[in-house]
Amino acid sequence: MAGAFPRQLSAAYRTAGRRALRVTIAAAAGFYVLLYGFGRPVGATYALFGVIAMAGLSHLPGSGRQRAELLLGVVPVCWGLIVLGTYLSVRTWSAVAGMLVVGFALAFMAVGGPRFAGAATGLHLMYILPSFPPYDPGSLGERLVGATFGIALLVVAELTLLPEPAALPYRERAARAACCAARCAERLRSAPYVLPEALRSTAGALGTELRSSRVPEAERPAGAGVRQRALAHTGLAVRTLLGRLAALPPPVAGTARAGGAREPGVLEAVAEVAREAAAGLRGTAAGGGAEVRLRRVRRALTAAEDGLPAAQRRIAALLEVTDAALAMSTAAGLAVRGRAGAVPVPGAFWYARMRAPRLWWRRLSGHVGGRSVFFQNAVRISLALGAARLIAGVDTLPHGFWVLLATLTLTRTTVRETRTTVRRALVGTVVGALVAAVVLALVGGDTGVYAVALPPLMLVAFTLGPVRGVGWAQALFTVVVALVFAQLAPATWRLAEFRLLDVLAGSAIGAVFGLLAWPRGAHDELRRSVALMLRIAAEIVVATTAQIAAGGRRVPVLSAPGSRSLRHALVMAESAYAQYQSEPEGRGGSEERGGPAGVASWPGGQDWQAALIAGHHTLWGAGRLLVSPEPAGVPALEGRPAESVVRAGDRVAARMLLVSARVDPTGDTAQTPLPGPVPAAPLPEAPPGTPHAYYATVSWLASLTADLLRLSAEAGHAGGGAGGTEAPVPP
Repeated sequence: MAGAFPRQLSAAYRTAGRRALRVTIAAAAGFYVLLYGFGRPVGATYALFGVIAMAGLSHLPGSGRQRAELLLGVVPVCWGLIVLGTYLSVRTWSAVAGMLVVGFALAFMAVGGPRFAGAATGLHLMYILPSFPPYDPGSLGERLVGATFGIALLVVAELTLLPEPAALPYRERAARAACCAARCAERLRSAPYVLPEALRSTAGALGTELRSSRVPEAERPAGAGVRQRALAHTGLAVRTLLGRLAALPPPVAGTARAGGAREPGVLEAVAEVAREAAAGLRGTAAGGGAEVRLRRVRRALTAAEDGLPAAQRRIAALLEVTDAALAMSTAAGLAVRGRAGAVPVPGAFWYARMRAPRLWWRRLSGHVGGRSVFFQNAVRISLALGAARLIAGVDTLPHGFWVLLATLTLTRTTVRETRTTVRRALVGTVVGALVAAVVLALVGGDTGVYAVALPPLMLVAFTLGPVRGVGWAQALFTVVVALVFAQLAPATWRLAEFRLLDVLAGSAIGAVFGLLAWPRGAHDELRRSVALMLRIAAEIVVATTAQIAAGGRRVPVLSAPGSRSLRHALVMAESAYAQYQSEPEGRGGSEERGGPAGVASWPGGQDWQAALIAGHHTLWGAGRLLVSPEPAGVPALEGRPAESVVRAGDRVAARMLLVSARVDPTGDTAQTPLPGPVPAAPLPEAPPGTPHAYYATVSWLASLTADLLRLSAEAGHAGGGAGGTEAPVPP
């Protein structure tokens, strides 16, 4: 126990202590009122374990009010699980079948975002609890009342006992970044036409605060609905806008006057749109005139005639700025007004007119398959729980509930982590069982001693367990459950023996399925998904540059060719990346740097986040270049511009394929070293009159080249900029 209580409590201890206090008061109150006040041991058991399930063993994100709202929402789900578990537990085969189906469904809930993922463990426990003796459907009413009473007490505790302040909402984060973009646009209107270092640093910091790793789980826009998708899209667009503004080249001499013929008030209109988007996100918007004006300015900018290559490059950069600003404005409108928001360009906002059931179906169906880490985790845990229920039912293990509880809480996504967790858990359980056996032998049947000792022990267990690790948690929880069951029925020291045997059985089952079902966790899946994403991106780069060179008539389409496949591949890669970061190998081999340029790198030179950024930039750029909101004719490139664009696209695509071959764990070239970061050959100077599409394509390929160079940089090399992204692309 040495070192368990530091002289000055850290933030982790304070957070765990506040949660432990709420769990202890709610669980003990429900247990004692129903057991000693009304003589209802079944109801008391469900009240206590309902609280422990939803707050002690689950990680519900957010403030006290947010957790209370989530708890109220899951009460009907808990009723359904208790009813289902009660009736299916009568026979072993039906209990096992139900465990397989319900276990998979609850684990697969994680595709809905952190709130669903956080509640999954508790809901599993609410189904496991009635799946064991006594098989008494007649006590169903008491079970439902007990669970409801316990959760109701927990809701009150979350609202009143040491509530944490709510975190900064994502909408406010996006609004602050949009306001900063407006200031940047205003500053770039006058000499020296570059951002001051202080403003650049502020823009980078605000953009970084929109990264999912920097946003509290309860505030992440990870849902499948229109508003949540649009809010994630807003964060991506405003970060891109900040990056484009920071990289905007200065105007050519003689063209810098605001409102001039060559730059007809572009930055002024961008600033107005950014301010209007920020006001809308804060709920104080008044009309949408700024977006209409920016679209008019963009059309004028596109029609501007200037043969100077430097001026054309400036125009191409300004068009990227306006497109990012328009995307931000449209996404912000959808995030605020939902399906009622105006969507002039359907391609990037394909989800805007879809109803919630259809969007959820797309989310769920997109993750059904062996390439989704959510699907892998759901299969792993459902098979482990089904096997545990079968063994507990066939062998009629005493307190078989503990077998499934151990399987549920100790199974990890990698076999290495499962092995480490099980070893520590068994050591902790042995220690806890010895302590519990001594207490039960000494105290005997004096339930008053157990009743007095239970609350302080629960407080210590739920404070130290989350901070000190699984060994401490298992040791203390073993003593807690011994004191609980000693009050429900006469108990001897053998109760501690049963607890140890059940945890050993559950741990062994978890270890077996951790070994059999995707034992490397997200490691291989991340490599496979990134390799596939880069192959699709390479195809899109080649097809896009070829179409730009050929020109032709553009008609309104939903998205650029191949974008749906790339979007889905990005979702799979980002899901695997998120899980990889939560695993010991991902945590141990990565170091996320602060600041706008921080990225996570791993030994071997793979900068996974830079790969994801390259995928996003491919998707974004192809849409900008090929998707037109209205019918338009695009002149073909001729001579050297056409040849140089096609060759540059081929070089970018070739490097994507090389990276893909290196990271793909199924290929025979996985360990082939990448060529060093050799600068690409400079493109020839385009002759006067070259179309805007040439310069826009060159700018896009340059950003992709920078992304790909970061992929082969040494571990720790920073990159990404304010325009980088972690925001998921909706499937």
